[in-house]
Amino acid sequence: MSLPLWQMFILRSSIVVPVLLWFARRKGPIAVTNIGWATLRSTLLVLMWLSYYSALPLMPLSLAAAAYYTGPLFIVALAAAVSRIWPSGRAILAIAAGFVGVLLVIRPDTSGVALGTLLPVAAAFLYACAMVLTSAKCREDDPFVLALALNITFIVSGAMLGLFSGQDGSFIFGPWQAIDLQLLTTVAALAVLILIGSVGAAIAYQKGPPNTVAAFDYSYLVFSLVWGGLFFAEFPNMIGLVGVLIIAAAGLLALPVSRQEKVKVNE
Repeated sequence: MSLPLWQMFILRSSIVVPVLLWFARRKGPIAVTNIGWATLRSTLLVLMWLSYYSALPLMPLSLAAAAYYTGPLFIVALAAAVSRIWPSGRAILAIAAGFVGVLLVIRPDTSGVALGTLLPVAAAFLYACAMVLTSAKCREDDPFVLALALNITFIVSGAMLGLFSGQDGSFIFGPWQAIDLQLLTTVAALAVLILIGSVGAAIAYQKGPPNTVAAFDYSYLVFSLVWGGLFFAEFPNMIGLVGVLIIAAAGLLALPVSRQEKVKVNE
């Protein structure tokens, strides 16, 4: 039996929260610069994962990942809007190319199923909002505290979704599953991953420019293709693969030009 999403949210974050509490309290009382921004950031990320996970039953992992990793392109656009600096021609070209790549990957039509594949794009937008918010409003907060707020939000969201549980066959609202050693081991592994990911993402976007950090997110595209093939025997068709490559190229194109390269161009 598969674990319903609401139960996974609760179990996974329940394991992580005590660990994050210990890390967060090492330097003294737990505090955030603005609890409102931290809460909004956490809510955006929970909605992001909810959208992304909901897309997986509708499309192969590799294609969902490709559509989701339009996130860096959204980050380029949002970072420009926040800083009130118009994106460079290079960045605009990257955004346009990424959009073309997404169309090739998901090929939306008027049917409900195809429109449902837009969910990873929605997840990408929510992720971009959260990461730009991290850079703009949560830069001074302890990353362990931000990760703690996120996982508490996961637990609260899981409990709220659980109010509608008991629907057989539902990925999100399925009935509670009995916990055995195998399930507990799987959830513990997921807890380790969310611990590393939630803290690492907070540190990265606090320390580095969003545009630069976001480009490195594209490494996930490679892993998603490998995992989709190995674990689920899912392989994108030729058009989908071309779309994945275009999106990856767009992400690299969105990378800011280094100072050294700018000097060479000016020369």
